[in-house]
Amino acid sequence: MTTSLPELPHVLTLGLPRLTAGFDSAERLDRRAHLAVHGTAPRLTEDELTRLAEDVTLRGRGGAGFPFARKLRAAGTAARRRGERPAVVVNGCEGEPACRKDAVLLRRAPHLVLDGALLAAEALGAGTLVVGVTRPAAEASVREALAERGLTDRRGRALRARVVRVPERMVSGESSALLRALDGGPALPPGRHARASEAGLGGLPTLLSNTETYAQLALAARLGAPGYAATGTPDEPGTLLLTVSGAVPWPLVVEVPGGAALSYVLAQCGAEPAPQGVLVGGYHGAWLDAAATAGAVLSRDALAARGASLGAGAVLPLPGATCPLGEAVRVAHWLAAESAGQCGPCRTGLPALAGALADVVAGGGRGALEAVREAAGAVRGRGACGHPDGAARFALSALAAFTDDLAAHVLGGGCGRGTAGVLPLPSPGGAPAGGGGGERLAVDWTLCEGHGLCAGLLPELVRMGADGFPSLADAGVPDHLRGRVRRAVRRCPALALRLDRRP
Repeated sequence: MTTSLPELPHVLTLGLPRLTAGFDSAERLDRRAHLAVHGTAPRLTEDELTRLAEDVTLRGRGGAGFPFARKLRAAGTAARRRGERPAVVVNGCEGEPACRKDAVLLRRAPHLVLDGALLAAEALGAGTLVVGVTRPAAEASVREALAERGLTDRRGRALRARVVRVPERMVSGESSALLRALDGGPALPPGRHARASEAGLGGLPTLLSNTETYAQLALAARLGAPGYAATGTPDEPGTLLLTVSGAVPWPLVVEVPGGAALSYVLAQCGAEPAPQGVLVGGYHGAWLDAAATAGAVLSRDALAARGASLGAGAVLPLPGATCPLGEAVRVAHWLAAESAGQCGPCRTGLPALAGALADVVAGGGRGALEAVREAAGAVRGRGACGHPDGAARFALSALAAFTDDLAAHVLGGGCGRGTAGVLPLPSPGGAPAGGGGGERLAVDWTLCEGHGLCAGLLPELVRMGADGFPSLADAGVPDHLRGRVRRAVRRCPALALRLDRRP
């Protein structure tokens, strides 16, 4: 069990390796090793590449699962209509604390990712290729891979290529936020919905997809549709990359055939035989209860039938010794603090949702339960991006999956278990992962007079309780809120607010 994932987890392959081929002999596949393992990628026209993506039912592996062929066709059509050369963007920004699969690809198999992106760039006649990342090690690996291929951002090149590092936050990986950051703006959603295929990077028609998606495209181009479908199932051909953490001995990135049984994957990762539930899809995903987990298979349609999806590829089993709703509260507070702060559903709705969920766990009764549902309904479909929807999905699925615990908290004295902190969250305040430290907001209750100024300045971390005094989120202070936190400490009329170092 861990509360913060290592930047580069160990890798496990179930079945024949594809994306992870060569990992047994090299920590990182440079250009020469990559070609020795995978061979040279073919050259395909836009029509050929589009048909291939359709034949292997390739979908985005970053969360939304949008058909890649439709993105490719839309970007090509828009570029021809406007008479412009399009751009290709690789989204390698894993702001999800429970995901590391893209980090593994970018650091250990960067050329496989570039193969797919360059296949698309050549087919579309793109003039620009950009890889967006959030971590220094991934940036260095991609930069080295571009240099090995002789790709640069110099003017006059047929294809200008670069890697850009953006802040490591949940919202940084949202497509419009990434494009805004790559154009020199803040890594925040702009609040207007525009298709990247029509107006993306620099206003150009842009093909934007996830790291694993481009790596899968490179494999499909080499194997062909029949070879690609030699593993997996007819509706889920090929393999999947998953990040498995939570109630396992250590976090793993796992390559598995599509359609594999979830229980088999968990057993191979060392999870206990009967977890009380499994979170699938990460912190914008949904919980499966014990019965659903036992019969679940890792395919899009099978998970959708159970109200879940693979999302960003995170799988988190939960042990029986911890309170599942308490675990959900920790994550809900973190999701509230990750708000872009640009719209009401995020800035005030998500803290209200997290606070109401905390009230349920604290024995707030039916009123607190109804407040959770009201808060979730108030944020869904109203945000500038999908962050409020994902947070609401996470919270509501916890209530649906852990009904016995919910009844114990709402109708009785609680479930009798503490919260072990099994679900991984980043270390607060820029502290090294797993190394403790960071900052935490605290109140001196002998001084606090309930003015509420802190709640007005920091709705992400503070709300006013029913007793008229502030209630603090069970979360550390993230980097992007440090300035406002310090301002709230300085402005507290009773001098009751302070920043403490976390032990």
